[in-house]
Amino acid sequence: MEYLVIDGYNVINSWKDVFDLRNESLEDCRDKLLNILSNYQGYSNVNVIVVFDAHLKKERRLKIDKYDNITVVFTKKNMTADHYIERFVHTHSKDAVVRVVTSDYLEQSIVLTGGGIRITPRELKEEIMRENKNIEKGQINIKSQTNSILSNASEELIEWLERMRRNRF
Repeated sequence: MEYLVIDGYNVINSWKDVFDLRNESLEDCRDKLLNILSNYQGYSNVNVIVVFDAHLKKERRLKIDKYDNITVVFTKKNMTADHYIERFVHTHSKDAVVRVVTSDYLEQSIVLTGGGIRITPRELKEEIMRENKNIEKGQINIKSQTNSILSNASEELIEWLERMRRNRF
Protein backbone atom coordinates (compact mmCIF):
# COMPACT_ATOMS: atom_id res chain seq x y z
CA MET A 1 0.00 0.00 0.00
CA GLU A 2 1.25 3.46 -0.87
CA TYR A 3 -0.07 6.86 0.15
CA LEU A 4 0.70 10.23 -1.37
CA VAL A 5 -0.25 12.86 1.21
CA ILE A 6 -0.27 16.40 -0.14
CA ASP A 7 -0.33 19.73 1.68
CA GLY A 8 -2.84 21.29 -0.72
CA TYR A 9 -2.33 24.99 -0.09
CA ASN A 10 1.43 24.49 -0.02
CA VAL A 11 1.31 23.03 -3.55
CA ILE A 12 -1.05 25.75 -4.80
CA ASN A 13 1.32 28.43 -3.53
CA SER A 14 4.36 26.61 -4.96
CA TRP A 15 3.06 26.03 -8.50
CA LYS A 16 2.92 29.69 -9.52
CA ASP A 17 2.88 28.78 -13.22
CA VAL A 18 -0.23 26.62 -12.72
CA PHE A 19 -2.22 28.66 -10.21
CA ASP A 20 -2.79 32.40 -10.44
CA LEU A 21 -4.06 33.42 -7.02
CA ARG A 22 -4.38 37.04 -8.15
CA ASN A 23 -6.95 36.18 -10.82
CA GLU A 24 -8.39 32.88 -9.61
CA SER A 25 -10.32 32.24 -6.43
CA LEU A 26 -8.86 29.88 -3.88
CA GLU A 27 -11.80 27.55 -4.48
CA ASP A 28 -11.04 27.47 -8.23
CA CYS A 29 -7.38 26.71 -7.48
CA ARG A 30 -8.40 23.89 -5.13
CA ASP A 31 -10.66 22.40 -7.81
CA LYS A 32 -7.93 22.68 -10.42
CA LEU A 33 -5.44 20.95 -8.10
CA LEU A 34 -7.92 18.19 -7.29
CA ASN A 35 -8.54 17.59 -11.01
CA ILE A 36 -4.80 17.32 -11.69
CA LEU A 37 -4.31 14.94 -8.75
CA SER A 38 -7.36 12.86 -9.64
CA ASN A 39 -5.95 12.27 -13.12
CA TYR A 40 -2.57 11.43 -11.62
CA GLN A 41 -4.15 8.96 -9.19
CA GLY A 42 -5.96 7.28 -12.08
CA TYR A 43 -2.75 6.13 -13.71
CA SER A 44 -0.47 5.88 -10.67
CA ASN A 45 -2.89 3.83 -8.55
CA VAL A 46 -1.56 5.46 -5.38
CA ASN A 47 -3.89 6.45 -2.54
CA VAL A 48 -3.88 10.25 -2.87
CA ILE A 49 -4.85 12.32 0.17
CA VAL A 50 -4.96 16.10 -0.15
CA VAL A 51 -5.01 18.05 3.11
CA PHE A 52 -6.20 21.66 3.35
CA ASP A 53 -5.89 23.87 6.41
CA ALA A 54 -9.15 24.91 8.01
CA HIS A 55 -7.66 26.00 11.32
CA LEU A 56 -8.80 29.60 10.85
CA LYS A 57 -12.36 28.60 9.89
CA LYS A 58 -15.35 28.19 12.18
CA GLU A 59 -15.73 24.50 11.30
CA ARG A 60 -15.08 22.55 14.48
CA ARG A 61 -14.88 19.06 13.01
CA LEU A 62 -12.48 17.36 10.68
CA LYS A 63 -14.08 17.04 7.26
CA ILE A 64 -13.09 14.16 4.97
CA ASP A 65 -14.59 14.02 1.47
CA LYS A 66 -14.07 12.04 -1.69
CA TYR A 67 -13.29 13.84 -4.92
CA ASP A 68 -13.43 11.32 -7.75
CA ASN A 69 -10.86 8.78 -6.61
CA ILE A 70 -8.91 10.84 -4.06
CA THR A 71 -9.47 11.73 -0.41
CA VAL A 72 -9.77 15.39 0.51
CA VAL A 73 -9.27 16.43 4.13
CA PHE A 74 -10.17 19.80 5.62
CA THR A 75 -8.63 20.01 9.05
CA LYS A 76 -10.69 21.07 12.03
CA LYS A 77 -10.48 24.41 13.78
CA ASN A 78 -7.05 25.06 15.35
CA MET A 79 -5.46 22.16 13.44
CA THR A 80 -2.99 22.75 10.63
CA ALA A 81 -2.47 20.54 7.60
CA ASP A 82 1.05 19.89 8.93
CA HIS A 83 -0.34 18.52 12.17
CA TYR A 84 -2.74 16.19 10.34
CA ILE A 85 0.03 15.01 8.01
CA GLU A 86 2.42 14.34 10.90
CA ARG A 87 -0.18 12.18 12.64
CA PHE A 88 -0.94 10.34 9.41
CA VAL A 89 2.73 9.55 8.81
CA HIS A 90 3.17 8.38 12.39
CA THR A 91 0.11 6.11 12.14
CA HIS A 92 0.64 4.62 8.66
CA SER A 93 4.38 4.61 7.90
CA LYS A 94 4.94 1.31 9.70
CA ASP A 95 2.58 -0.60 7.40
CA ALA A 96 2.73 1.38 4.16
CA VAL A 97 4.85 3.69 2.05
CA VAL A 98 3.85 7.26 2.87
CA ARG A 99 5.12 10.00 0.58
CA VAL A 100 4.43 13.56 1.69
CA VAL A 101 4.41 16.57 -0.63
CA THR A 102 5.40 19.82 1.08
CA SER A 103 7.98 22.55 0.65
CA ASP A 104 8.06 23.27 4.38
CA TYR A 105 11.55 22.26 5.54
CA LEU A 106 10.53 21.59 9.15
CA GLU A 107 7.63 19.43 7.96
CA GLN A 108 9.97 17.52 5.64
CA SER A 109 12.28 16.79 8.58
CA ILE A 110 9.41 15.58 10.75
CA VAL A 111 8.13 13.36 7.93
CA LEU A 112 11.56 11.79 7.41
CA THR A 113 11.97 11.22 11.16
CA GLY A 114 8.52 9.60 11.28
CA GLY A 115 9.36 7.09 8.56
CA GLY A 116 7.80 8.88 5.61
CA ILE A 117 9.32 10.00 2.32
CA ARG A 118 9.39 13.67 1.49
CA ILE A 119 8.69 15.07 -1.96
CA THR A 120 8.82 18.73 -2.87
CA PRO A 121 5.96 20.26 -4.87
CA ARG A 122 8.40 20.76 -7.77
CA GLU A 123 9.27 17.05 -7.76
CA LEU A 124 5.58 16.10 -7.77
CA LYS A 125 4.90 18.44 -10.67
CA GLU A 126 7.80 16.94 -12.64
CA GLU A 127 6.52 13.43 -11.91
CA ILE A 128 3.01 14.35 -13.09
CA MET A 129 4.35 16.04 -16.24
CA ARG A 130 6.55 13.03 -17.03
CA GLU A 131 3.62 10.64 -16.66
CA ASN A 132 1.40 12.89 -18.80
CA LYS A 133 4.05 12.88 -21.56
CA ASN A 134 4.27 9.08 -21.37
CA ILE A 135 0.51 8.83 -21.76
CA GLU A 136 0.56 11.19 -24.76
CA LYS A 137 3.25 9.00 -26.36
CA GLY A 138 1.16 5.91 -25.69
CA GLN A 139 3.62 4.58 -23.13
CA ILE A 140 1.02 4.05 -20.46
CA ASN A 141 2.34 2.22 -17.42
CA ILE A 142 -0.71 1.97 -15.22
CA LYS A 143 0.09 0.25 -11.94
CA SER A 144 -2.91 -1.94 -11.33
CA GLN A 145 -3.41 -4.42 -8.57
CA THR A 146 -7.08 -5.07 -9.23
CA ASN A 147 -6.96 -6.80 -12.63
CA SER A 148 -6.00 -10.34 -11.73
CA ILE A 149 -6.94 -11.77 -15.14
CA LEU A 150 -4.44 -9.64 -17.07
CA SER A 151 -1.81 -9.94 -14.39
CA ASN A 152 -1.89 -13.72 -14.92
CA ALA A 153 -2.14 -13.61 -18.75
CA SER A 154 0.79 -14.38 -21.02
CA GLU A 155 2.61 -11.60 -22.84
CA GLU A 156 1.37 -12.94 -26.22
CA LEU A 157 -2.25 -12.88 -25.07
CA ILE A 158 -1.93 -9.32 -23.77
CA GLU A 159 -0.38 -8.20 -27.09
CA TRP A 160 -3.11 -9.99 -29.09
CA LEU A 161 -5.85 -8.36 -26.98
CA GLU A 162 -4.25 -4.94 -27.45
CA ARG A 163 -4.10 -5.46 -31.26
CA MET A 164 -7.71 -6.56 -31.20
CA ARG A 165 -8.70 -3.53 -29.16
CA ARG A 166 -7.02 -1.27 -31.71
CA ASN A 167 -8.52 -3.22 -34.65
CA ARG A 168 -5.07 -4.34 -35.84
CA PHE A 169 -5.29 -8.13 -35.71
